[in-house]
Amino acid sequence: MGVRKKLRAQQIKEEKKQLAFAKLTGCPTSPRKMRLVADLVRGVEVEKALQILKFNSKEASINLEKLLLSAIANWQAKNEDSSIEDAGLFVKEIFVDSAGMLKRLRPAPQGRAHRIRKRSNHVTLVLGSKNVSN
Repeated sequence: MGVRKKLRAQQIKEEKKQLAFAKLTGCPTSPRKMRLVADLVRGVEVEKALQILKFNSKEASINLEKLLLSAIANWQAKNEDSSIEDAGLFVKEIFVDSAGMLKRLRPAPQGRAHRIRKRSNHVTLVLGSKNVSN
């Protein structure tokens, strides 16, 4: 590996050290309902985001709260010497993608059937640090 390539790889590794992410795959909630809750915490500090999710009445907020706690734990594993309060963690990115659908049939009048699509989603949450300590 050349010197320039090695330096660039080290630079990317240092940038990734400040990021921590968590993924939730195959969550049995429609993506549209999950996006409503995800929009509430995008760009918000971690402590405030946890409070928003804890006191939100939507069921999707329970799954996002667990996902946020998982991302915080991942950040702590990467940065053992740093404290969360000093780092200034915030939700840098959160996006919801559609996952597979379960297709079911519901009886309809006159011998027909209507298709029911039970949707699910994938959520990716990325934490960023405002205070870069180097």
